[in-house]
Amino acid sequence: MPFDAILFDKDGTLVDFDRTWGPAACDVMKTLAAGHEGAFLRLAEISRFNPRDTLFAPDSPFLTGDLDVYAPLWAQALGRRDLPRLRDEIASLFRIAALSSLTPIGDPAALTRWLGAEGYRLGIVSNDYEASIRLQAGKLQILDDLDFIAGRDSGFGAKPDPGMIVAFADTFGVAPRRIAVVGDTLADVRAAHAAGAVAIGVLTGPAHREDMLGADYMIGSIADLPALLASLTGGTRRPSARN
Repeated sequence: MPFDAILFDKDGTLVDFDRTWGPAACDVMKTLAAGHEGAFLRLAEISRFNPRDTLFAPDSPFLTGDLDVYAPLWAQALGRRDLPRLRDEIASLFRIAALSSLTPIGDPAALTRWLGAEGYRLGIVSNDYEASIRLQAGKLQILDDLDFIAGRDSGFGAKPDPGMIVAFADTFGVAPRRIAVVGDTLADVRAAHAAGAVAIGVLTGPAHREDMLGADYMIGSIADLPALLASLTGGTRRPSARN
């Protein structure tokens, strides 16, 4: 099945989740705790976060939810009642901290350059905030290779809703069935299928293989994507979708 476009999830797909967000979360919690060890430990406990290993437990609200889920918990742990302000503060702190600890999976820049040369339109559809996505894409040196970037605050909703993918299809006139969505979570799979796109699962995120059984194709990491595409196209160079 040939594709005209490849849309990537970010965290767990292009970016190592644990090595990026673990240290970032530790830094953000310490900043919010303002030197109070008890407050820091409360934040870590309520987040199901191990500060020693900078790792989240599988049932952490940081993994199973989003800022709207864990910000109220952090407000409670810190004794703060200014939730809207705290939410904005957390987002700003994470934007800086995650950029500092950003760790790619494989070589995203080499992959996007190759895909672009092959004629694919490319994008990122992530539940992170758009400003953070753009900063990280810039540091990964893939920003100029992307035709489309959408985050949770871009106006298209958040995965597993299909809005980001539908917006891409509408913007570029690409039939959803010719869009491949590459991601590491069930939310990516559900978003792809809800949009009528094809889901390619990668096993580099927190999810286990059994959590991704609904994907149309499974690969170990983004490094395996060229081989999968070659197998689907018979190894022939495809016509460009960028005209």
